[in-house]
Amino acid sequence: MEVQSTFPRRITKQLMVGDVPVGGGAPISVQSMTITKTADHEATLQQIYDLALAGADIVRCTCNEPEAAEGLARIVPRSPVPIVADIHHQYRMALAALEAGVDCLRLNPGNIRKPEHIKAVASEARDRGVPIRVGVNGG
Repeated sequence: MEVQSTFPRRITKQLMVGDVPVGGGAPISVQSMTITKTADHEATLQQIYDLALAGADIVRCTCNEPEAAEGLARIVPRSPVPIVADIHHQYRMALAALEAGVDCLRLNPGNIRKPEHIKAVASEARDRGVPIRVGVNGG
């Protein structure tokens, strides 16, 4: 059964998160986030597989320490869905996540404050063809 939205969708540019189209009239995708420590790559992969079986199209994992970036390098090649790295404060973690092969970065505006650090992350993401999602936490 197809559900029709009563809300008009805003026209946006389509981009790809791995092999999942987002925006530009693409079907709405489901994203969820793991609650394991990303450094525990086996437990995180199990959660990713469980989320994919439950219908998640994209899964987000935190990348807040070097061990998490190392976990991402083991997770990304084995994941059944595209992986988004959730970055906290450290531009080096964004660069490490890109090196690990993530399909997208999620950054909070203002968490990476130095212009040269923002430029380094944006440049590396552009060169790798990786989109950046700017996410704002609010209640």
